[in-house]
Amino acid sequence: MRHANAITWHASEIQKTDRQARFQHKSAVLWFTGLSGSGKSTLSVALEKALFERGINTYRLDGDNVRHGLNQNLGFSPEDRQENIRRIAEVSKLMIDAGLLTLTAFISPYKEDRAHAREIVESSEFIEIYTKASIETCESRDPKGLYQKARRGDIPEFTGISAPYEAPESPEITIDTEQQTIEEAVNTILHYLEVHEYIPKI
Repeated sequence: MRHANAITWHASEIQKTDRQARFQHKSAVLWFTGLSGSGKSTLSVALEKALFERGINTYRLDGDNVRHGLNQNLGFSPEDRQENIRRIAEVSKLMIDAGLLTLTAFISPYKEDRAHAREIVESSEFIEIYTKASIETCESRDPKGLYQKARRGDIPEFTGISAPYEAPESPEITIDTEQQTIEEAVNTILHYLEVHEYIPKI
């Protein structure tokens, strides 16, 4: 049981703005959302590399990777998905405070959960990136055969087949991964970050 009266926030003498000033860029979370196979992980890996090569302090949180450790006790029920996203939002908040430009690649299928994640961090530090692709395209890309297993009923509560995906209505960035190459998509996001002064222009 949590003893609220026994918990006190221990403030640091080093503030987020101090870290941002030293790193010479802002910190935020780039929240990739989309169906399995839409390109979230592939794009986030390419973007992380591009940011790192530009001297940006960055770190990537991937859905499968996080479920190996921090969230290994969670399943895929709506309640567990909600807790999965809450934990990632809290970790992202800590990374933002550390001055990092954090990339998260999670299906995060529910609008309410993504809205709650935005509330956990400051709204200006939450950049929602919708990796848009049809279910047919995602299924054709599926190297693990997850969609086929889901259609057979071997994987319950699989997003897009037996569980819903609620697409963002007004994301900061939409990447149509059926139309844009990885390089084009990375450049689109870098341009957004430059224009909105999260990172310096080259």
